[in-house]
Amino acid sequence: MDSVLENNLPIGKPKWLKVKLPIGQKYTELRSLVDKYNLNTICASGSCPNMGECWGEGTATFMILGNICTRSCGFCGVKTGRPETVDWDEPEKVARSIKLMKIKHAVITSVDRDDLKDMGSIIWFETVQAIRRMNPKTTLETLIPDFQGNEKIIDRIVVANPEVVSHNVETVRRLTREVRIQAKYDRSLQVLRYLKQQGIKRTKSGIMLGLGEKEEEVIQTMQDLRNNNVDIVTIGQYLQPSKKHLPVKEYITPEQFEKYEKIGKELGFRHVESGALVRSSYHAEKHIL
Repeated sequence: MDSVLENNLPIGKPKWLKVKLPIGQKYTELRSLVDKYNLNTICASGSCPNMGECWGEGTATFMILGNICTRSCGFCGVKTGRPETVDWDEPEKVARSIKLMKIKHAVITSVDRDDLKDMGSIIWFETVQAIRRMNPKTTLETLIPDFQGNEKIIDRIVVANPEVVSHNVETVRRLTREVRIQAKYDRSLQVLRYLKQQGIKRTKSGIMLGLGEKEEEVIQTMQDLRNNNVDIVTIGQYLQPSKKHLPVKEYITPEQFEKYEKIGKELGFRHVESGALVRSSYHAEKHIL
């Protein structure tokens, strides 16, 4: 695998990871709305490198069910612990935010809520319904947890029927236990397979690179996704949120990302987003086509 290393450790961030500050009238307008009404977008709270580009295209990502997760994945910057009480008004708040921001395509994601009997799926369903009522022209992607593979719970997402349903495998099989401590590689594949079997038109998954995976493992992961009829894959560079998180072992070169994009298209994915700064919702508005 092509990568940038120094004495077997990553050197300082390479030039292709440097991001231009977001600019443009549309970005400025949305930024002021987010600040004025205290709207909760993962784009802003997560300092996404593609925020300016996505907002310019009328796309934004919203996180529901609080900001404390019941899981403790080694790559994720979201807090872990005892989550807050469910806010049953949240679906309407998210729908109003989308209306205020005039979002054309919304991505909804959440923390894991293994503490709840329904794992947060009722709020998921109600959020999609509220957005549909208030923003009938807005298209939707739901980036869901694995819901512990519980098909009755996953059915709530199926009934809500967003244009795209996404669930990230995040890494290759060998590294799953280290990277996603409470998750299982095959369970994630089972969730994606079940969604397709139940009639979801577009399914999607994402992979992070730079955690020590090998090229053949990345290709096998893409093949596993295609074997389960996943339509869209995103491939990006892992960046360490803090010193407490897993270290970056490699900075993958643009040429290697291009190679994965080519392989992904040859495998039959409808869309392949592969690049250092690619994140799950990058070019999300194009994935409904």
